[in-house]
Amino acid sequence: MSKRSASSRSVTHARTKKHNTSKEQAKWVTAEEFDRLADSGVDMTPYVDWSKARRPGREVQRVNVDFPIDLLRAIDREARRIGVTRQAFIKLRLADTLVHT
Repeated sequence: MSKRSASSRSVTHARTKKHNTSKEQAKWVTAEEFDRLADSGVDMTPYVDWSKARRPGREVQRVNVDFPIDLLRAIDREARRIGVTRQAFIKLRLADTLVHT
């Protein structure tokens, strides 16, 4: 079991609680019926248990990184310039820099 910070556990709990209320329980249908409904354009929301939804290949793991103050100031300036948060800027730059396979 992976170790998660208290804040990430709180977010997970809040998301689960939000989507897993007794009023919002997913309706049960067979796989064939699910496919038929989806193909016919029906809103599938009542048939999906969002508390178990995952984005394959997009799981998140929280990390802590220490940066020199001068580098953080430069990151913050550039993030403000392009209109994103510090975290978004760091993710964008890393994604741009790394080779995607």
